[in-house]
Amino acid sequence: MTSSYILALDQGTTSSRSLIVDARGHVLFQAQKEFTQHYPKPGWVEHDPREIWSSQWATIQDVLAKVDSGTKAIAGIGITNQRETALVWDRLTGEPIYPAIVWQDRRTGDYCDALKSDSTIKDQIQSSTGLMVDAYFSASKIRWILNHVEGARERAETGELLFGTVDSWLVWKLSNGASHITDASNASRTMLFNIHTLQWDDSLCALFGIPMAMLPKVVDSSGQLAEATCFDHPIPISGIAGDQQSALFGQQCLSRGMVKNTYGTGCFMLMNTGKQAVRSHHSLLTTIAWKIGDDVHYALEGSVFIAGAAVQWLRDELCFIDDAAEIEALASSVQDSDGVYVVPAFAGLGAPHWNPHARGSIFGMTRGSGKGHIARAVLESIAFQSMDLLECMQKDSKMAISEVRVDGGAANNSMLMQFQSDALGIDIVRPQNTETTAMGAAYLAGLGCGFWSDMDALTASWERRDTFKPAENSRSMDAKIHGWKRAIAASAFWANDEGIDEDASNDHSNPFSS
Repeated sequence: MTSSYILALDQGTTSSRSLIVDARGHVLFQAQKEFTQHYPKPGWVEHDPREIWSSQWATIQDVLAKVDSGTKAIAGIGITNQRETALVWDRLTGEPIYPAIVWQDRRTGDYCDALKSDSTIKDQIQSSTGLMVDAYFSASKIRWILNHVEGARERAETGELLFGTVDSWLVWKLSNGASHITDASNASRTMLFNIHTLQWDDSLCALFGIPMAMLPKVVDSSGQLAEATCFDHPIPISGIAGDQQSALFGQQCLSRGMVKNTYGTGCFMLMNTGKQAVRSHHSLLTTIAWKIGDDVHYALEGSVFIAGAAVQWLRDELCFIDDAAEIEALASSVQDSDGVYVVPAFAGLGAPHWNPHARGSIFGMTRGSGKGHIARAVLESIAFQSMDLLECMQKDSKMAISEVRVDGGAANNSMLMQFQSDALGIDIVRPQNTETTAMGAAYLAGLGCGFWSDMDALTASWERRDTFKPAENSRSMDAKIHGWKRAIAASAFWANDEGIDEDASNDHSNPFSS
């Protein structure tokens, strides 16, 4: 029988999912299983690698049980994953030597700050990897494990230990330990991979004290990459990409200058810059989008730390709503925010500000400010933060952007999407299928195993649902944007009390002053 489906694995920060996708690009079945988040110390975030695998395996079994002919119907497997999370395990036993250190973990922040203080090292890392020096990425996490687990460094140097991001771990488990690989998009998030030579950088490995024998082989994002041998017959693993790159591919942003924005807990905006790795001069990241044969596409990326999480804050801490979906109705109960601005800097500010000291703040409230105004200001903050990213992308790429394709849970909020269009002054395009992260993995896998013949076949499966066009008067929006920039400046100023004269209330250098 002809294999009829692609199995897409979407291993995220809080849950594992599996999806069955048909030749039309439709999701037929899906299963999801949450797993435990561990916070052993303030700023530390860990996962149990065994639970990552067991939760993923459970969802695989769940969806395959719904497919006639089971595994015989699967043409290929695609994997997308939380990216910078670092795992280290024993080459012979396959047992992890320490919990996975999650991308959100900040335990290596002081070490990274020390590296950043050396301008030569800082420039070397950005030039080679496209990344800023930060605890966000894998390199400092691996170093920490080797330095803090007894005997780990010695074992790593003798080749007994392996490192991988989550994709590597899943492939290792699916292949029964036969394949230790990662794709170029995930490798580009480690701070150890030279995105120009497409090789592990031996000087950076030496800087972080990481034996190169630990590192996985870097393969394409699509092709015959490995075999899953844990089923009753082998199935090709034919697509791998980090989650945000996968979403870019899933949105069919295949040409230079195309942009997607994913609205989740945070926001991740990526611009396809084609075959050129554009270095950012506005605090964005340069990353590999995907590699297929000799064809390498690069992207500019900006991250907003708090987006949908701000809606959860309204629900869980302020109790404005009982369900996140109620935010649109509450925000629509008022005509505008009436000058109220919310800066959701609960974990500092991400790109392009990169200010860990900023704090969440509400500005512009009056006696007449109510729940609706604050709710609306929260949604507007998501759009304004995304606006800041696109502004930098256009400056770095020297390209004018005409539309942004959107996905993620908050992309279903039509009021937010309309305001996003108004703030950017361009079209916002919402697809029929907003499961674009998993679809990217499915598309890459389908291309890699011949399930789809070429890119044109993929493009035909992508469908537009809505287009939001700018509607607000530009002068009115300019005033709102000016207010947002003042609010951002004030939130950044709040936590920095060095040199503040508390009596200088009329000092116009103070961003709290007009």
